Amino acid sequence: MDDVEAVPAIGDWSLAENISVWIEVVAIAVITVAVVAAFVAGARTWRTAGVRDAVERVKQSVGRGLLLGLDLLIAADVIRTVTLEPTLQNVAALGLLVVVRTFLSWSLMVELHGRWPWQRGRGTPQD
Repeated sequence: MDDVEAVPAIGDWSLAENISVWIEVVAIAVITVAVVAAFVAGARTWRTAGVRDAVERVKQSVGRGLLLGLDLLIAADVIRTVTLEPTLQNVAALGLLVVVRTFLSWSLMVELHGRWPWQRGRGTPQD
C-alpha cells in the first residue's frame, strides 16, 4: 500500500514543479546541443564553402536551437506560474517574460527568414 502513495498524482504541486524544472533542463540541453552542432556544421561548411557560408550556417543553426529552447522555457514558466503560485504578481511577471521571449523569438525569426512570422514567405501559396 505504501508503494501506491509514493507515486505523485496529477494535480500534485511537487509533480508540476519537477516537470517544470525538467523542461528547463531540456531547454538548456537543446540550446547547448544546438550551439555545439552549429559550430561543427559551420566548421564543415567553412572547409567546403568559405567563411561567409559558414557564418550563415552557424547563425541559422543557433537561431533554430534558441527558438526551440525559448519555447520550452516559456512552457516551463507557464507550468510553474499557473500551478504553483498563481498570484497576480507572478502572473504579471509571467506575462512580461512571455512578451520578452516572444519579442526575442520574433527577432530570431526575422534573422533566420528575413521576414516577420506573420508575413508570407516568398513562394508560399496563398491559403
